[in-house]
Amino acid sequence: MGERFELPAELNIYSALETRDALLAWVTEQSAKGRDYLEVSAREVAELDGSGLQLLAALSNSEHAWRVVEPSQVFIDACRAIGLTQWLDSRDQKSA
Repeated sequence: MGERFELPAELNIYSALETRDALLAWVTEQSAKGRDYLEVSAREVAELDGSGLQLLAALSNSEHAWRVVEPSQVFIDACRAIGLTQWLDSRDQKSA
């Protein structure tokens, strides 16, 4: 397994462009290393809006398999609120 991409604490419209650029560079790097499965850590996410979720939705539409690891409660709650629980591991979904 390759290195994880760490989402920023503020995954919102104000950080979306910078995060997108860093995420694309990381995906390219991981692909060049032959990684076939990517891990995106959401443990630091404390603020999340639609722009941040759209960024991850775009990753879902790419050719790369990925999953969220260590999601913060804010991230879990946002995924539940808009029906994106498939991004969460079943262990995360049981969190209160």
